[in-house]
Amino acid sequence: MPSIIKLFVIVFFLNLIPAFAPPTWMVFSYLGFRNPTLNVALLALVGAGAATLGRLTLAKLAHVVIRRRFFSDATKQNIDSIREGLKGRRKLTFGVFLFYAFSPLPSNYLFIAYGLTTMELKLIALPFFLGRSVSYTFWGLTSSAVSRHIAMESTRTLPYLSAYFIVSQLVLLYLIYLFTRVDWHTLFVEKKFRLIRKKPDLRNLR
Repeated sequence: MPSIIKLFVIVFFLNLIPAFAPPTWMVFSYLGFRNPTLNVALLALVGAGAATLGRLTLAKLAHVVIRRRFFSDATKQNIDSIREGLKGRRKLTFGVFLFYAFSPLPSNYLFIAYGLTTMELKLIALPFFLGRSVSYTFWGLTSSAVSRHIAMESTRTLPYLSAYFIVSQLVLLYLIYLFTRVDWHTLFVEKKFRLIRKKPDLRNLR
């Protein structure tokens, strides 16, 4: 039981980090390599619950800290056009988050972007939980199968903080900035993509 609680805490905080965090699937790959006899399905469910809670907390923090304290009214109004544009398209929202949860792609920026809107967090909780449950199970079982055929002489893993990782994280951070510059009303109403020329006014943090 203490090990499950420890896993929950680790995965939760990994998914709470907004940028430059190691991917959570590495945790389950490591566990699968180290102990092939573990109940991977149970650990995956615990990890998926922790990951979902961590990501939802990250989205809420993005809403409370960034949107409320830094965004101008004009920027808020622009981003709120996303909610209007996605009304009646819950399947699309469900599918996007399910895809990200299945894939090894970083989802932190997706949740930050979602948190900047006023859309309900419960819409994305279920697809992310389902996708993470499957993906964590896959990584754990795959690693367990490999460990039965390969003798691990070292527990060292490749450092995730590589040049590629740093560059990719910086690019994704820039995409979050572009997310706030897209003219969402024009995109949904006129089906035209354009950026807002004037940079959004950000209130200084007091």
